[in-house]
Amino acid sequence: MNFYDNQVPVLLREHVTSAALVGVLMGMDNLLGIFVQPWIGNRSDNTRTRWGWRMPYLAIGMPLAALLFLLLPWTTSAITLIAVMVCYALVANTMRPLAESLVPDFIPPQRRGRTNAVVKIAASLTIIVASLISLFVVDEHPRAAFVIPAVIMLVATAVLVAKVRDSRSPAYQAALAEDAQAGRAETRSPLWTVVVELVTSSDRRRVLLLLTVFLFGGAWFASRSLMTPYGMEALGLSRGEAGGLTLPSGVAFLLAAYPVALAAERFGRLRTIAVGMAVFAGALAAATVVRTPTATIVLLCIGAAGAAGFSINAAVALWNLAPSSRIAALSGVTGALIANEPMSAEVLAAAPDLRAIVRTGVGYDSVDVEAATRLGISVSNLPGINANAVAEYTVALLLAQARNLAPMAAGVAAGTWPRRDGFELRGKTLGLIGWGAAARLVAPLAGAFGMTVLCTSGVPVGSAARRRSGSCRSTSCSAPPTSSPCTPR
Repeated sequence: MNFYDNQVPVLLREHVTSAALVGVLMGMDNLLGIFVQPWIGNRSDNTRTRWGWRMPYLAIGMPLAALLFLLLPWTTSAITLIAVMVCYALVANTMRPLAESLVPDFIPPQRRGRTNAVVKIAASLTIIVASLISLFVVDEHPRAAFVIPAVIMLVATAVLVAKVRDSRSPAYQAALAEDAQAGRAETRSPLWTVVVELVTSSDRRRVLLLLTVFLFGGAWFASRSLMTPYGMEALGLSRGEAGGLTLPSGVAFLLAAYPVALAAERFGRLRTIAVGMAVFAGALAAATVVRTPTATIVLLCIGAAGAAGFSINAAVALWNLAPSSRIAALSGVTGALIANEPMSAEVLAAAPDLRAIVRTGVGYDSVDVEAATRLGISVSNLPGINANAVAEYTVALLLAQARNLAPMAAGVAAGTWPRRDGFELRGKTLGLIGWGAAARLVAPLAGAFGMTVLCTSGVPVGSAARRRSGSCRSTSCSAPPTSSPCTPR
């Protein structure tokens, strides 16, 4: 896409004299994206195949985009060039949101900022590659230069198809589970209902952020697409040299990508976005005043660093603001009793009435405690409340392993009648690492099966916690088959 922005404006200038009209035509893909991207995103969300919901479209669309890209330099008139551009923009806008959706499909909210930074670093490499092609290939082989990005697209398609199993992503599996629970007819969301919900929702953040993304995206892509004509006409550079103006800024974007993701975690995502926009706007405004190749390159680098602050964090903010059943369930709620449901900072921020969270278990791994504290939400847990369930489940797993229940059940389901030897639990030794509430309930259950129980605990002998925990007072203890506590050996 970066090579497209670098070189297609030059092709247009062969037929169109107005720089403003060139800018309008180059911005056409953003205009089409307003309509195409929501449509394909909704269609993909409602797709269910053994390949998943993104890969079927990517496997077809990316090779088609490569073919259309190859045709661009071979057009002979403004009409044919614009026709190919429209077709390419339609296909590219179909593929772009699906490829970007793979990140939230596979990555949990708390890791999306850094992961998207890595993705954007990889994307910034395309800026560098596009600039290198412009510098070393375009002037001598203007048509053949388009072959290199097309081949890269085909290779990327092959890697995606071979390595990515979209049907295994947590988001797709969650969608299948929701289908099974509520019924497929209930989970299908027509595009018009999504649009109505977005427009009529009292939470205006998504609409405002989408508008911001649209406006900034237009400015960013305009700056990339008009840079080659600017370099040729305002700075007096050759076509290849002008296309290479963006090479250092690609490196700057790459270097800034991960730090701005970390900055968002430390100072807030929206604050980082705002600073990035201000830096980008200031750099481009300064570039219109100082018209030298060196100054242009320096200011483009500064602007690219600001653009990284926006593009990396805006996408994550949108993903995290996507409608979810968890956010809907917390609307108007002051107290939440949860199990392992992730309560990220974004989820907590979307529940202004929430004042208390209680976990039915040990620990707070699924709750962003720092964000909860900042929002004045108390977080507590109920240690031991599910200890009996854990103990019973532990014994169930012991029985399943001893009797090979899983492979035998799978064999029966496949129409065979497998016979596998198992073993009895009586007379076996069970080792328990730790001597908490669940372990203390496992011991008598295992004893009832005639097992010898050994346990070990890291709690120091004589401590108050060890006295409260019961009779496992040494590093190794055993329970006779008839005894309920794990007594010292």
